Amino acid sequence: MDGPKLRCNERAITVLVVLLMPLALPTVLGWGKDGHYAICKISLEYLSEDALFAVKQLLPDSAEGDLAAVCSWPDEVRHNRHYRWSSALHYVDTPDFKCNYQYCNCLGLFIGDCHDSSGHKHRCVTGAIYNYTMQLKSARGDASSELKLQPLHVGFTGDLGGNSITVRWYRRKTNLHHVWDDMIIESALKTFYGSDLSIMIQAIQSNITDIWSNDISFWEHCAHNYTACPDRYASESISLACKFAYKNATPGSTLEDEYFLSRLPIVEKRLAQGGVRLAAILNRIFTSNKASIAQA
Repeated sequence: MDGPKLRCNERAITVLVVLLMPLALPTVLGWGKDGHYAICKISLEYLSEDALFAVKQLLPDSAEGDLAAVCSWPDEVRHNRHYRWSSALHYVDTPDFKCNYQYCNCLGLFIGDCHDSSGHKHRCVTGAIYNYTMQLKSARGDASSELKLQPLHVGFTGDLGGNSITVRWYRRKTNLHHVWDDMIIESALKTFYGSDLSIMIQAIQSNITDIWSNDISFWEHCAHNYTACPDRYASESISLACKFAYKNATPGSTLEDEYFLSRLPIVEKRLAQGGVRLAAILNRIFTSNKASIAQA
């Protein structure tokens, strides 16, 4: 099986959806299916009328007008032979124990953090976001752009973003990557939300309009009028990775209530930021495109 195939317009909306993933990273990795879905649902509350119209026009028929329905597509086709070229666009790693991210060195003294395993510059998720955001902005609404990227992963090179750190999540043997990808959210759903993702999303949305309301403009903002600012999001993520994901999660350790309850607020806040930031990016793209079309 090569995985699901998308028509041109569906591939275009995939780019729009996955732009959110670096915006939401809790720490060393992207999200599982529930995290993707939650971010896209949250983003719908902050889309402008123009952006919402454009997104719905680009959604595949199978989505039935719901952006969240396509949010996991990049993960679903990640092993498809046609998309293996995108593997380096899945993540960006920093040297071990380096808790800050630098896209590249402008003076050329070192390669920087955005490169693939062969050292090719700009072959990482932040580079891909810059590239594809510019292509979307210049497409003037053209839905034929074959642009796709995968969720942002930000972790250390030596442990493959937490994949090689074997731990136990309560009684279950797993790795640190998977803990942050799925298991914190899964445990939260069972413990606090009656295994109902919609209730968890509502709780996060309530926090956005309440305790985080003063933070929204900061979350949305990109310096220098940039459409997206993934370097900032990557820097936030690796900092959180050092402070929360890697801390007390050594190989062979058992992660239980203390780890879960102290990390869950980080996860929920990053989901909130991801939704707000996805909407902000889409709003800027489609406002720009509408203005360009009007002037043409």
